[in-house]
Amino acid sequence: MGLDIVLRDIQNGAQAEVSTIKAEADVKVSEILNEARDAQKKMLGDSLAQAEEDLKKLHQQVISSANLEVKRIRLNKRKELLDQVYNNIYKSIKSMPASKAEKLLSVLIEKYKADGVRIYSNKNSEAIVKKLSSLSYAGNIDSIGGVVQENKDGTVRLDFTYDSILKNVYERSLKQISDILHG
Repeated sequence: MGLDIVLRDIQNGAQAEVSTIKAEADVKVSEILNEARDAQKKMLGDSLAQAEEDLKKLHQQVISSANLEVKRIRLNKRKELLDQVYNNIYKSIKSMPASKAEKLLSVLIEKYKADGVRIYSNKNSEAIVKKLSSLSYAGNIDSIGGVVQENKDGTVRLDFTYDSILKNVYERSLKQISDILHG
């Protein structure tokens, strides 16, 4: 019988050790599962935060793009309007009454007469320019009006044609629109 008792003690001791190992394994499994759940929650939270940040960036890009498109459309409309104004003014100058043309030519010639020795004009204004200017009439130029004055040796020409004045104003306006666009 003594052997049965020793055998039972060994079996009970082994059983107790198996229970202890099993309990420790359960605790370890529980810890690993909790760590995995925490890691999963953190990854999900990080992914959600990144997705929200990406969504905000995309939203801002869409708004910026839309604002830029609105600005571009508005400036293109301004340019179209400026082109229409340019064409209307061009037509108005071209069909200006003779009395008004004479008055404008008189102002130009009087203001700049000391700057040249020869003067040019378009064919329609030739008689008026010859009458108003003491400068030597040098011929006709292709323009809608105004005059060009030249120095004695022909190295300096001052362009006071309406075409040139109108073009300068138009280009300055386009530059302002471009500056706004590229701000």
